[in-house]
Amino acid sequence: MYRTLRCDPKLFEKDLTGKTYVVTGANSGVGLETTRQLARQGAHVVMGCRRVEAGQAAAATMADEKGSTEVIALDLASLESVRAFARAVLDEHDRLDGLVNNAGIMTTESGHTKDGFEHQLGTNHLGHFLLTELLLDTLKASAPSRIVILSSVVHAGSAKDRVALDFDDLMWERREYDGGRVYAESKLANVLHAKELAKRLEGTGVIAVSVHPGWVRSNLAAGMMPVWVQNVLMAPLSPLLTMMNNRDGAQTSLHCLLDDEVPDHSGAYYSQNSILYSDKECRSGAWPMRSPNPNAHDEAMAQKLVEVSRELVGLA
Repeated sequence: MYRTLRCDPKLFEKDLTGKTYVVTGANSGVGLETTRQLARQGAHVVMGCRRVEAGQAAAATMADEKGSTEVIALDLASLESVRAFARAVLDEHDRLDGLVNNAGIMTTESGHTKDGFEHQLGTNHLGHFLLTELLLDTLKASAPSRIVILSSVVHAGSAKDRVALDFDDLMWERREYDGGRVYAESKLANVLHAKELAKRLEGTGVIAVSVHPGWVRSNLAAGMMPVWVQNVLMAPLSPLLTMMNNRDGAQTSLHCLLDDEVPDHSGAYYSQNSILYSDKECRSGAWPMRSPNPNAHDEAMAQKLVEVSRELVGLA
């Protein structure tokens, strides 16, 4: 049985008054718990939510916290929506202390975003890539600041089948569609994006890391199974399966936002425990942890991903 990694309680005593964070997918799951803790410590959190009413309902549960929240519409499957969200944030805020690219979708059926991208890569990587680029100048002007990108254990693959990016068929137009594999590639893109950002931002006071939050009992599993199967039938097996609640799932993100040693590891991968690692030595997790996937350390692949991403989202 593996021990859930949790933040040093002293981190939750830090006064974040005057600090501003952006959290995507902030109306539920890990995003909501990350937002709640930041607001509890006095921060102002901009909640990027595809379902605005759900975001407002979530924000209402935090009305008594020391800090504050605001909800702005954000559909990461639409570059127009991403640009509108970024404009709204920058119109109201001249400083950003942190960006948490938390939202995502998993193992969906074959489909496309509003801009014609494969749905999972377009949402999990390209939408967040554009958002990060649009907010980057303000993050640099507000340094020290942090970018936390949520990835997943599945980016690692296995020793016999490591996940890699196929730049000749990034959108799965020629390969037979495999929702699980597509998700894994999008999560590798998240790790590589953080690594490239860290290199590009060296010396600016802005750091970037990627995280695996753990197997969280959230709505993300809907693409794999009915959520009630995960949250009810499988609940008694949670300790053995390393499943956890949303609060524990937010611990890795919060550690990366608040811990004083994280800036010494920009570009690193931080992982909660997970029985889903094929590499047994990784199952205990670590903050930080070296990914067992050699492709997660391929600087050329990371650079090419960013170059291709810039072209795809219209920044080239």
